[in-house]
Amino acid sequence: MSGKIGYALVSVLLVGYFVLAGHRGVVLIGQGTWVTVTFGVAVLVMPLIGAWFLWRTTRFARDAGRLAKELEAEGGLPVDDLPRTPSGRVERAAADAAFAARKAEAEARPGDWRCWFRLALAYHDARDTPRARKAMEHAIALRAGRS
Repeated sequence: MSGKIGYALVSVLLVGYFVLAGHRGVVLIGQGTWVTVTFGVAVLVMPLIGAWFLWRTTRFARDAGRLAKELEAEGGLPVDDLPRTPSGRVERAAADAAFAARKAEAEARPGDWRCWFRLALAYHDARDTPRARKAMEHAIALRAGRS
C-alpha cells in the first residue's frame, strides 16, 4: 500500500509541476517577442510530454494490477520462493532457471495472457526490466483481446 501512496504523491507533485510550467509557458508566449514565444512553446511541450508519460505509466500499472488480482484469484500467481541475496534481490542462477521455465511455458501457449504475465515476472526477477515491461504489455493486450 505504501507504494501506491508514494506513486500518488509523486503523481500529484508532477501534475503541480506541469501546471506551474504550463503557466510559465503561457506567460512567456504572452510577452510576444519571437524569443519568448519560442521558449514559451518549448516550455509548454515539456509538460505535455510529461503528462502523456504519467498517463501511460499509470494506465500500465493499473492494468498490470488488475491482471495480478485476477491471476491471484485463480491461484495462478507463481509462488515467490526463489532464494534471495542479503539485499533482497533474487539470486541470479535461480532467476535464470525460473526464467527458462516461464519462457518455455509462454512459447508453448503464446495466446495465454497468464503465461505472459508469469514471463514478465520472470524477466523482472532476472533484472531485465525492458523485456519485463514488453511481456507485461503483451499480457495486457492479450487479456484485452487486442493481440
